[in-house]
Amino acid sequence: MAYGCACKRTPLAPRRRMATSLTRLLRTASLLLPLAISAPAAADDTIKRPGDHPQYGVELEPHVLLGFGDVYGASTLGLGGRASIPVVQNGFISSINNSIAITFGLDLLWYQSCYYHGNCSANSLELPIAMQWNFFVAERWSVFGEPGLYIFHGFLPDCPAGIPCPSATGVLPAFYAGGRFHINDTISLTMRVGYPTFSFGVSFFL
Repeated sequence: MAYGCACKRTPLAPRRRMATSLTRLLRTASLLLPLAISAPAAADDTIKRPGDHPQYGVELEPHVLLGFGDVYGASTLGLGGRASIPVVQNGFISSINNSIAITFGLDLLWYQSCYYHGNCSANSLELPIAMQWNFFVAERWSVFGEPGLYIFHGFLPDCPAGIPCPSATGVLPAFYAGGRFHINDTISLTMRVGYPTFSFGVSFFL
């Protein structure tokens, strides 16, 4: 989707520097995550023990976001959260340690610019919904895949007076992959890489 408006100029340099720093941090983390998981997993047989994982009723995950969805054609920063509810404690493969959950969330994203007008900003409200397939690969590590969709509503808040700001609402496919470092049975550090966002947060298992 492409939108344009005669947006007013706003001082975005500090925000762009922040976005660049966060982008580099998350990209580095996404590259290091597989290496960090593979080392402990190589000497740990947790994945071979079905059901040997934390038992919880809901996972709550506040997080920070980096997005690149196509609502306004620019990279974005944001805040949001996820709630994941287990539905099957022993997942689709009975011989390994896996589980299935339904995950849904609410994310608020701030875009640095909009199509054709690099000096205006845009916001997007997104609601991801997905199936979460968890694999408990080591004592303190789990990974997951999340196929699903997300509902979005985007809008431009800073168009000049008298010029209508375009908005967009719709549904698009989404896919995420991620990993957790389990500090204990109730708290983990969680990173998610996918479309339309990257995220890093803390999960609480209740």
